[in-house]
Amino acid sequence: MSSTVEPLAPDAYRDLVRQALEEDIGRADITTRATIDPDQRARAIVLAKSSCVIAGIDVAAEAFRQLDPDASVTVHHPDGSRCDEGTVVAEIKGRAAALLTAERTALNFLQRLTGIATLTRQFVDRAAGRITVLDTRKTTPLLRELEKYAVRVGGGTNHRHGLHDGILIKDNHVRLAGGVQQAIERMRESGESLPIEVEAQTLAQVDDALAAGAEIILLDNLSNPEIFEAVTRCRGRAKTEISGGVTLARMVDLAASGADYVSIGALTHSAPAADLSFEIEPG
Repeated sequence: MSSTVEPLAPDAYRDLVRQALEEDIGRADITTRATIDPDQRARAIVLAKSSCVIAGIDVAAEAFRQLDPDASVTVHHPDGSRCDEGTVVAEIKGRAAALLTAERTALNFLQRLTGIATLTRQFVDRAAGRITVLDTRKTTPLLRELEKYAVRVGGGTNHRHGLHDGILIKDNHVRLAGGVQQAIERMRESGESLPIEVEAQTLAQVDDALAAGAEIILLDNLSNPEIFEAVTRCRGRAKTEISGGVTLARMVDLAASGADYVSIGALTHSAPAADLSFEIEPG
Protein backbone atom coordinates (compact mmCIF):
# COMPACT_ATOMS: atom_id res chain seq x y z
CA MET A 1 0.00 0.00 0.00
CA SER A 2 1.10 3.54 -0.58
CA SER A 3 2.67 4.92 2.56
CA THR A 4 0.27 7.88 2.37
CA VAL A 5 -2.80 5.67 2.88
CA GLU A 6 -3.52 4.89 6.50
CA PRO A 7 -4.94 1.39 7.04
CA LEU A 8 -8.54 1.11 8.11
CA ALA A 9 -9.06 0.98 11.85
CA PRO A 10 -10.71 -2.32 12.89
CA ASP A 11 -13.55 -0.33 14.43
CA ALA A 12 -14.50 0.77 10.91
CA TYR A 13 -15.40 -2.74 9.80
CA ARG A 14 -15.64 -5.13 12.76
CA ASP A 15 -19.38 -4.67 13.33
CA LEU A 16 -20.08 -4.60 9.59
CA VAL A 17 -18.37 -7.96 9.20
CA ARG A 18 -20.29 -9.37 12.14
CA GLN A 19 -23.61 -8.22 10.68
CA ALA A 20 -22.70 -9.56 7.24
CA LEU A 21 -21.86 -12.96 8.70
CA GLU A 22 -25.10 -13.03 10.63
CA GLU A 23 -27.01 -12.13 7.47
CA ASP A 24 -25.39 -14.96 5.52
CA ILE A 25 -25.40 -17.68 8.17
CA GLY A 26 -28.85 -17.17 9.65
CA ARG A 27 -29.66 -20.08 11.97
CA ALA A 28 -26.74 -22.18 10.64
CA ASP A 29 -24.56 -23.07 7.67
CA ILE A 30 -26.52 -26.27 7.21
CA THR A 31 -24.41 -27.60 4.32
CA THR A 32 -21.07 -27.21 6.06
CA ARG A 33 -22.43 -28.48 9.37
CA ALA A 34 -23.59 -31.69 7.73
CA THR A 35 -20.56 -32.40 5.53
CA ILE A 36 -17.48 -31.16 7.39
CA ASP A 37 -15.97 -32.61 10.58
CA PRO A 38 -15.81 -29.82 13.20
CA ASP A 39 -12.19 -30.71 13.97
CA GLN A 40 -10.99 -30.79 10.37
CA ARG A 41 -8.24 -28.33 9.48
CA ALA A 42 -7.78 -26.68 6.09
CA ARG A 43 -5.54 -24.39 4.09
CA ALA A 44 -7.04 -21.91 1.66
CA ILE A 45 -5.79 -19.24 -0.70
CA VAL A 46 -7.31 -16.11 -2.18
CA LEU A 47 -6.38 -16.05 -5.84
CA ALA A 48 -6.53 -13.14 -8.30
CA LYS A 49 -8.30 -14.27 -11.48
CA SER A 50 -7.56 -11.02 -13.36
CA SER A 51 -5.38 -7.94 -12.98
CA CYS A 52 -6.44 -5.83 -10.00
CA VAL A 53 -5.40 -3.49 -7.18
CA ILE A 54 -6.03 -5.12 -3.82
CA ALA A 55 -8.11 -3.32 -1.19
CA GLY A 56 -9.89 -4.71 1.86
CA ILE A 57 -7.66 -7.65 2.74
CA ASP A 58 -7.89 -6.87 6.46
CA VAL A 59 -11.68 -6.80 6.23
CA ALA A 60 -11.68 -10.22 4.59
CA ALA A 61 -9.31 -11.55 7.25
CA GLU A 62 -11.68 -10.28 9.94
CA ALA A 63 -14.45 -12.49 8.56
CA PHE A 64 -12.33 -15.62 8.94
CA ARG A 65 -11.10 -14.64 12.40
CA GLN A 66 -14.56 -13.90 13.71
CA LEU A 67 -15.53 -17.53 13.05
CA ASP A 68 -12.14 -18.97 13.99
CA PRO A 69 -10.15 -16.69 16.34
CA ASP A 70 -7.13 -18.98 15.90
CA ALA A 71 -7.10 -18.76 12.10
CA SER A 72 -3.82 -17.59 10.64
CA VAL A 73 -3.92 -15.20 7.70
CA THR A 74 -0.72 -14.64 5.73
CA VAL A 75 -1.01 -11.67 3.38
CA HIS A 76 1.31 -11.92 0.40
CA HIS A 77 -0.02 -8.81 -1.35
CA PRO A 78 -1.37 -6.09 0.95
CA ASP A 79 -3.78 -3.31 0.05
CA GLY A 80 -2.46 -1.17 -2.79
CA SER A 81 -0.64 -4.05 -4.50
CA ARG A 82 -1.13 -4.51 -8.22
CA CYS A 83 -1.78 -8.21 -8.84
CA ASP A 84 -1.80 -10.08 -12.12
CA GLU A 85 -3.97 -13.07 -12.97
CA GLY A 86 -2.82 -16.12 -11.01
CA THR A 87 -1.36 -14.18 -8.07
CA VAL A 88 -1.89 -15.69 -4.62
CA VAL A 89 -3.07 -12.71 -2.59
CA ALA A 90 -3.31 -14.38 0.82
CA GLU A 91 -3.19 -17.75 2.57
CA ILE A 92 -5.53 -18.75 5.38
CA LYS A 93 -5.18 -21.72 7.73
CA GLY A 94 -7.71 -22.77 10.32
CA ARG A 95 -10.80 -24.84 11.00
CA ALA A 96 -12.22 -25.96 7.67
CA ALA A 97 -15.83 -25.34 8.66
CA ALA A 98 -15.12 -21.77 9.74
CA LEU A 99 -13.22 -20.98 6.56
CA LEU A 100 -16.01 -22.36 4.37
CA THR A 101 -18.72 -20.48 6.24
CA ALA A 102 -16.82 -17.17 6.14
CA GLU A 103 -15.76 -17.52 2.50
CA ARG A 104 -18.58 -15.61 0.80
CA THR A 105 -18.68 -12.75 3.30
CA ALA A 106 -14.91 -12.33 3.10
CA LEU A 107 -14.94 -12.34 -0.70
CA ASN A 108 -17.92 -9.99 -0.93
CA PHE A 109 -16.01 -7.32 0.96
CA LEU A 110 -12.70 -8.00 -0.76
CA GLN A 111 -14.09 -8.14 -4.29
CA ARG A 112 -16.11 -4.96 -3.79
CA LEU A 113 -13.26 -2.90 -2.37
CA THR A 114 -10.68 -4.30 -4.76
CA GLY A 115 -12.98 -3.45 -7.66
CA ILE A 116 -13.18 0.17 -6.49
CA ALA A 117 -9.42 0.44 -6.02
CA THR A 118 -8.81 -1.12 -9.43
CA LEU A 119 -11.15 1.24 -11.28
CA THR A 120 -9.79 4.24 -9.38
CA ARG A 121 -6.23 3.33 -10.35
CA GLN A 122 -7.27 3.21 -14.01
CA PHE A 123 -8.61 6.76 -13.82
CA VAL A 124 -5.58 7.98 -11.87
CA ASP A 125 -3.23 6.43 -14.41
CA ARG A 126 -5.09 8.20 -17.22
CA ALA A 127 -4.93 11.48 -15.30
CA ALA A 128 -1.12 11.15 -15.24
CA GLY A 129 -0.78 13.66 -12.42
CA ARG A 130 -2.38 16.48 -14.41
CA ILE A 131 -5.70 16.54 -12.54
CA THR A 132 -6.82 15.26 -9.11
CA VAL A 133 -9.26 12.35 -9.22
CA LEU A 134 -12.04 12.69 -6.62
CA ASP A 135 -14.81 10.37 -5.49
CA THR A 136 -18.36 11.42 -4.55
CA ARG A 137 -21.05 10.58 -1.99
CA LYS A 138 -22.50 7.96 -4.37
CA THR A 139 -21.54 5.10 -2.08
CA THR A 140 -23.28 1.99 -0.77
CA PRO A 141 -25.25 2.96 2.37
CA LEU A 142 -23.22 2.24 5.52
CA LEU A 143 -20.14 1.24 3.50
CA ARG A 144 -18.93 4.77 2.76
CA GLU A 145 -15.87 4.65 4.99
CA LEU A 146 -14.72 1.39 3.44
CA GLU A 147 -15.43 2.45 -0.12
CA LYS A 148 -13.74 5.83 0.25
CA TYR A 149 -10.76 4.00 1.74
CA ALA A 150 -10.64 1.83 -1.38
CA VAL A 151 -10.59 4.99 -3.51
CA ARG A 152 -7.55 6.20 -1.58
CA VAL A 153 -5.86 2.83 -2.00
CA GLY A 154 -6.38 3.19 -5.74
CA GLY A 155 -4.64 6.57 -5.71
CA GLY A 156 -7.75 8.75 -5.71
CA THR A 157 -8.66 11.55 -3.34
CA ASN A 158 -11.77 11.72 -1.19
CA HIS A 159 -14.22 14.57 -1.77
CA ARG A 160 -16.34 15.50 1.24
CA HIS A 161 -17.14 12.50 3.42
CA GLY A 162 -20.69 13.69 4.07
CA LEU A 163 -22.92 16.72 4.19
CA HIS A 164 -21.15 18.02 7.27
CA ASP A 165 -17.60 18.57 6.06
CA GLY A 166 -17.89 20.43 2.78
CA ILE A 167 -20.04 23.08 1.11
CA LEU A 168 -21.47 22.23 -2.29
CA ILE A 169 -24.33 24.39 -3.57
CA LYS A 170 -26.00 22.20 -6.20
CA ASP A 171 -28.60 23.03 -8.82
CA ASN A 172 -31.50 22.25 -6.48
CA HIS A 173 -30.10 24.56 -3.82
CA VAL A 174 -29.76 27.32 -6.43
CA ARG A 175 -33.30 26.76 -7.69
CA LEU A 176 -34.84 26.85 -4.23
CA ALA A 177 -32.73 29.78 -3.01
CA GLY A 178 -33.67 31.89 -6.01
CA GLY A 179 -30.34 31.94 -7.82
CA VAL A 180 -26.59 31.50 -7.48
CA GLN A 181 -26.05 34.94 -5.91
CA GLN A 182 -28.78 34.37 -3.32
CA ALA A 183 -27.53 30.89 -2.42
CA ILE A 184 -23.95 32.10 -1.91
CA GLU A 185 -25.09 35.11 0.12
CA ARG A 186 -27.09 32.87 2.43
CA MET A 187 -24.12 30.53 2.74
CA ARG A 188 -21.83 33.37 3.77
CA GLU A 189 -24.40 34.67 6.25
CA SER A 190 -24.48 31.25 7.92
CA GLY A 191 -20.98 31.78 9.30
CA GLU A 192 -19.51 28.57 7.86
CA SER A 193 -15.83 29.07 7.04
CA LEU A 194 -15.34 26.23 4.54
CA PRO A 195 -14.65 27.07 0.88
CA ILE A 196 -17.86 27.56 -1.08
CA GLU A 197 -18.29 25.32 -4.10
CA VAL A 198 -21.11 25.94 -6.57
CA GLU A 199 -22.41 23.70 -9.33
CA ALA A 200 -22.64 25.30 -12.77
CA GLN A 201 -24.43 23.64 -15.69
CA THR A 202 -23.84 26.42 -18.23
CA LEU A 203 -21.17 29.01 -18.96
CA ALA A 204 -23.63 31.66 -17.84
CA GLN A 205 -23.85 29.99 -14.45
CA VAL A 206 -20.05 29.87 -14.32
CA ASP A 207 -20.05 33.66 -14.74
CA ASP A 208 -22.72 34.01 -12.04
CA ALA A 209 -20.70 31.88 -9.63
CA LEU A 210 -17.55 33.90 -10.31
CA ALA A 211 -19.39 37.17 -9.80
CA ALA A 212 -20.74 35.90 -6.48
CA GLY A 213 -17.25 34.94 -5.29
CA ALA A 214 -17.43 31.14 -5.30
CA GLU A 215 -14.08 29.58 -4.47
CA ILE A 216 -14.67 26.33 -6.40
CA ILE A 217 -16.93 25.87 -9.42
CA LEU A 218 -18.19 22.41 -10.30
CA LEU A 219 -18.58 22.12 -14.08
CA ASP A 220 -21.49 19.72 -14.37
CA ASN A 221 -22.07 17.80 -17.60
CA LEU A 222 -20.38 20.37 -19.83
CA SER A 223 -18.90 19.46 -23.19
CA ASN A 224 -15.13 19.43 -23.59
CA PRO A 225 -15.07 22.82 -25.41
CA GLU A 226 -17.27 24.34 -22.69
CA ILE A 227 -14.97 22.92 -20.01
CA PHE A 228 -11.90 24.47 -21.64
CA GLU A 229 -13.68 27.82 -21.90
CA ALA A 230 -14.89 27.64 -18.28
CA VAL A 231 -11.41 26.84 -16.99
CA THR A 232 -10.06 29.85 -18.88
CA ARG A 233 -12.70 32.12 -17.33
CA CYS A 234 -12.02 30.76 -13.82
CA ARG A 235 -8.23 30.80 -13.95
CA GLY A 236 -6.87 32.87 -11.07
CA ARG A 237 -10.37 33.48 -9.71
CA ALA A 238 -11.71 30.05 -8.66
CA LYS A 239 -10.71 26.41 -8.74
CA THR A 240 -12.58 24.13 -11.10
CA GLU A 241 -13.97 20.62 -10.75
CA ILE A 242 -15.29 18.58 -13.67
CA SER A 243 -18.21 16.23 -13.04
CA GLY A 244 -20.79 14.29 -15.01
CA GLY A 245 -20.26 11.90 -17.88
CA VAL A 246 -16.63 11.28 -16.99
CA THR A 247 -15.27 8.14 -18.64
CA LEU A 248 -11.83 6.64 -19.07
CA ALA A 249 -12.00 7.58 -22.74
CA ARG A 250 -12.40 11.28 -21.85
CA MET A 251 -9.75 11.38 -19.13
CA VAL A 252 -6.78 12.40 -21.29
CA ASP A 253 -8.70 15.40 -22.68
CA LEU A 254 -10.10 16.36 -19.28
CA ALA A 255 -6.66 16.14 -17.69
CA ALA A 256 -5.39 18.53 -20.37
CA SER A 257 -8.13 21.08 -19.66
CA GLY A 258 -6.29 22.77 -16.81
CA ALA A 259 -9.10 22.02 -14.33
CA ASP A 260 -8.05 21.25 -10.78
CA TYR A 261 -10.29 18.27 -10.07
CA VAL A 262 -12.46 15.65 -11.71
CA SER A 263 -15.09 13.88 -9.59
CA ILE A 264 -16.34 10.46 -10.65
CA GLY A 265 -19.35 8.82 -9.05
CA ALA A 266 -18.67 5.63 -10.98
CA LEU A 267 -15.65 4.90 -8.79
CA THR A 268 -18.00 3.74 -6.06
CA HIS A 269 -21.42 3.24 -7.65
CA SER A 270 -20.38 1.33 -10.76
CA ALA A 271 -17.03 -0.34 -10.10
CA PRO A 272 -17.22 -4.02 -11.16
CA ALA A 273 -16.34 -6.52 -8.48
CA ALA A 274 -12.81 -7.85 -8.82
CA ASP A 275 -12.44 -11.44 -9.99
CA LEU A 276 -11.02 -13.24 -6.95
CA SER A 277 -11.48 -16.85 -5.96
CA PHE A 278 -11.18 -18.84 -2.73
CA GLU A 279 -9.56 -22.25 -3.08
CA ILE A 280 -9.39 -24.66 -0.14
CA GLU A 281 -7.86 -28.06 0.59
CA PRO A 282 -7.36 -30.23 3.66
CA GLY A 283 -4.49 -29.02 5.75
